[in-house]
Amino acid sequence: KKKPKLFNKFDKTIKAELNAAEKLRKKGKVEEAMKDFEVLVSKYPQSPRARYGKAQSEDDLAEKMRSNEILQKAINTYGEVASLPDVPADLVKLSLKRKADRQQFLGHMRSSLVTLQKLIDLFPSDISFKNDLGVGYLLIGDNSNAKKVYEEVLSLVPNDGFAKVHYGFILKAENKIAESIPYLKEGLESGDPGTDDGRFYFHLGDALQRVGNKEAYKWYELGHQRGHFASVWQRSLYNVNGLKAQPWWTAKETGYTELVKSLEKNWKLVRDEGLAVMDKGKGLFLPEDENLREKGDWSQFTLWQQGRKNENACKGVPKTCALLERFPEATGCRRGQIKYSVMHPGTHVWPHTGPTNCRLRMHLGLVIPKEGCRIRCAKENRTWEEGKVLIFDDSFEHEVWQDADRYRLIFIVDVWHPELTPQQRRTLPAI
Repeated sequence: KKKPKLFNKFDKTIKAELNAAEKLRKKGKVEEAMKDFEVLVSKYPQSPRARYGKAQSEDDLAEKMRSNEILQKAINTYGEVASLPDVPADLVKLSLKRKADRQQFLGHMRSSLVTLQKLIDLFPSDISFKNDLGVGYLLIGDNSNAKKVYEEVLSLVPNDGFAKVHYGFILKAENKIAESIPYLKEGLESGDPGTDDGRFYFHLGDALQRVGNKEAYKWYELGHQRGHFASVWQRSLYNVNGLKAQPWWTAKETGYTELVKSLEKNWKLVRDEGLAVMDKGKGLFLPEDENLREKGDWSQFTLWQQGRKNENACKGVPKTCALLERFPEATGCRRGQIKYSVMHPGTHVWPHTGPTNCRLRMHLGLVIPKEGCRIRCAKENRTWEEGKVLIFDDSFEHEVWQDADRYRLIFIVDVWHPELTPQQRRTLPAI
């Protein structure tokens, strides 16, 4: 890559002063650098390089002080750089790109899109800005505009790997499974910057599995080799390194024996309250909405989500909720849920993995048909029993079949992985 040209004719005449201030900034003497750049800006207001140095110093100081207010100043200064006369094109690109990035960091997504659009208007032949705009739309959940952006990129540059993986990702989200595969595959094979991301290996493998193509595991293996997955089977993306990893657990191994005993001892109470709300037909059980079913009918009634109690839901099953209040490893698990799950005959749940290795999942059997219901986690199949708890790590691939002659009702309780420290349990962001 060519070194960017950051100095115009005028800035070349004050290069020594600019370099001296920049040297301070690079040495981490942020406050001193900022003062020097401020002096240069007031002395030479027409100098784009001085103003860019000021913006960078404000940016650095914002990070050091963890100050959004100072960061907003940096964003404004980056914008000022681009609006000065006679600014080198490379400097305009750097300033506006950083401005868009920092706006995204602050959560000002719409403002960031405006900045990216400005870059595209100024530099229409630079495809990378169009690609960034597509990501911007994805970040606000506007898949439809993101899709248009990537279609435009691919019409101009048909082999752009970055656009391909993102376009494939959008098609997969639209449930166009077979159509998504070539885009995700060719995008990953391109090796272009920004394509080597665990989410793309994850979705390509998942799409291949859904069309019955065993090549899925080749991509999972590659994702593992590239460091995106803990293993071919354990493919969660929000992980804490070093936690014990195995598909199936015993109560003793988890250390949560009191919780398991309490669930098994009171299973009929949990079952009866669940049946009462299920039979009222009040629409409390909501269909699974993560597109995990190949076919069938699977609904859930959630009591705790991300460590937050659903007070209304608990009014329907008060004794069950009171029972759980004693176990903060479950009610405080901000990376999990506590819920009833009913699955009707003729249901198949695709092989899938949960989002994180920070939790374990307990299944308490409530109404279990004699035959036809099973769950596979990694390579091992198991079945539920009424009044018994099964424990597995749902960050490992698992799959469910319900081919019985009546419904299956279980109670799901997620708990923190036992090896997480109290500090980690307090500070890990919710999922």
